[in-house]
Amino acid sequence: MKEKIHPTAIIDHGAEIGSDVQIGPYAVIEDNVVIGKGSVINAGAFIGYGCRIGQDVKIFPNTVIGTVPQDLKFGGEDTTLEIGDRTVIREFATLNRGTAARGKTVIGSDCLLMSYSHVAHDCILGNNSILANSATLAGHVTVEDWVIIGGLVPIHQFVKIGCHAMIGGGWRVPKDVPPYVIAAGDPLKPIDINKIGLSRRGFSEETISQLKKAYKILFRSKKNLTESLKDIENIGEYGPEVTHLKHFIQTSERGVIV
Repeated sequence: MKEKIHPTAIIDHGAEIGSDVQIGPYAVIEDNVVIGKGSVINAGAFIGYGCRIGQDVKIFPNTVIGTVPQDLKFGGEDTTLEIGDRTVIREFATLNRGTAARGKTVIGSDCLLMSYSHVAHDCILGNNSILANSATLAGHVTVEDWVIIGGLVPIHQFVKIGCHAMIGGGWRVPKDVPPYVIAAGDPLKPIDINKIGLSRRGFSEETISQLKKAYKILFRSKKNLTESLKDIENIGEYGPEVTHLKHFIQTSERGVIV
């Protein structure tokens, strides 16, 4: 099927538009942009130089995608912003492309970025993740798969968020958030294992039970994390999820919330 492009849209000749793409009125698409099959670019959206947009992506009105980083060190280098298949980006969201540090900003597949959310330069946002309204990722943030970040949450640069974590709305994130936990409060701390989210995604009762035991050892004992990590062996045999939780904490560079 042929693409459907409104006559008022402004599209650079260097942009590559896939089949069955819809582009609404007054949208602007710059040079060196690739838009995959079946994607929808709604009215007034701005798609900047270096964007790589996957298939069946939906970009809502007045979004600003792929503009240069808000980083004084940026020297005009040739970088990209990549968006995976079936991701939805709602009104007034802003996404910057990378700098020389990483070369790209990456948004995974099947994500939802709600209105006024912001993803800064050199961020990596994993698949199936959600940013609620006005959630803000500073530069170099890494978010693993299946993460939910509540509304108005500011995340400090270089922070890492582990898979299947959930951060409550409005809380500041200055350190790494371990995988599989719900985090809230000021200062931010783990509240519990994300039991409901894990169950909905098909994790077994045995796996959830292992994670709950590991959580209690790590975050509810009076020992420091170094000592608690050694005590994880006391829960007996465990699967890759507990192994990932341990590795995440052991390799954290900013330190984890406790």
